[in-house]
Amino acid sequence: MVKTRRYFITSESVTKGHPDKMADTISDAILDAIIDKDPDGRVACETLLTTGLAFVAGEITTNTYVEVPKIVRNTIKESGYTKLEHGFCYQNCAVVTAIQEQSKDIALGVDIGGAGDQGMMYGYAVDETPELMPLPIMLAHRLVKRLTDVRENKDLIYLRPDGKSQVSVEYENNKPKRINCVIIAAQHDTSVKTEQLRKDIIKHVVKPILPPEYIDSKTSYFVNPTGRFVIGGPQGDTGLTGRKIMVDTYGGVGRHGGGAFSGKDPSKVDRSAAYMARYIAKNIVASGAAAKCEVQLAYAIGVADPVSIMVDTYNTSVIPDDKIVKAVSKIFDLTPRGIIMTLKLKRPIYKRTAYHGHFGREEDGFSWEALDKVDVLRAALKL
Repeated sequence: MVKTRRYFITSESVTKGHPDKMADTISDAILDAIIDKDPDGRVACETLLTTGLAFVAGEITTNTYVEVPKIVRNTIKESGYTKLEHGFCYQNCAVVTAIQEQSKDIALGVDIGGAGDQGMMYGYAVDETPELMPLPIMLAHRLVKRLTDVRENKDLIYLRPDGKSQVSVEYENNKPKRINCVIIAAQHDTSVKTEQLRKDIIKHVVKPILPPEYIDSKTSYFVNPTGRFVIGGPQGDTGLTGRKIMVDTYGGVGRHGGGAFSGKDPSKVDRSAAYMARYIAKNIVASGAAAKCEVQLAYAIGVADPVSIMVDTYNTSVIPDDKIVKAVSKIFDLTPRGIIMTLKLKRPIYKRTAYHGHFGREEDGFSWEALDKVDVLRAALKL
């Protein structure tokens, strides 16, 4: 008799008005502005946000000029901080910059096509959603997107930009069975009463998003559990680029190499190789070779080819993992230049990746979500 295995996986997401996400968006907006005029520009840009202050620092080497303070203010405005009562406003916050050129020591290796740093990057895919992403993180992203939409569309006029979601899914024998718990934290004006806010969020945000087949009588909902969330954004919590790496990737499912994405041009394998690893993992799962797949790529600074390639299908593959690794090595160009060319990464596509996740989005510009290697993999693996 096979014993049923049950467990829970929980993932969170945050709105684009969350201070960490706004910091990510500012860094990527600066990157986009540079790469639009100078595709070979080198950018490593960090943003810190706190009450009344946006501080941008990093290393940028480019032959163009962009007005960084203007980009910062426009991004803050687009994130929703347009009123003084929000505690942070694009019009009157201070913008400070501390930017220098990229180290020439690093450029020595990158200019000849090598990796911009050492490190390991992971990609993941699983067959439990149409996007081949873990269900908890996909639901968490959809909830905060919906929360943002009802604010921007003025369906709930008392909402402010900051917010979070969290979704706990119960699994049975490695398949999602039901949603156990949903948490929404929504920043709001002082005028709205907690009971009304909770009722509105359930009606306008939660119910339209959650798949009914995963809901049962035991599913629990928590909306602003403390009863109050007026002070938020940079006034309530310092924002920093790269602090939401689990939100950006797979919601804590699978491994993470530790490198953040936002503010980094594609010569940085922290970003580009993570995109390539997702591209590989997704095509492997879509090919039918495995139900679940994790890919690791590791690099040495200044060296073009990865120093190691790992494929782990968690015992779900129809062929040995080592054979998949051999096929991957032949089919995909894993050098930094090869990754950039394959995924067309020298384009101003990064600002939109900064919120609602970098993966599972089949939208224009998200080239690493394409399934154009499925047939090639099937042929190579004799599926």
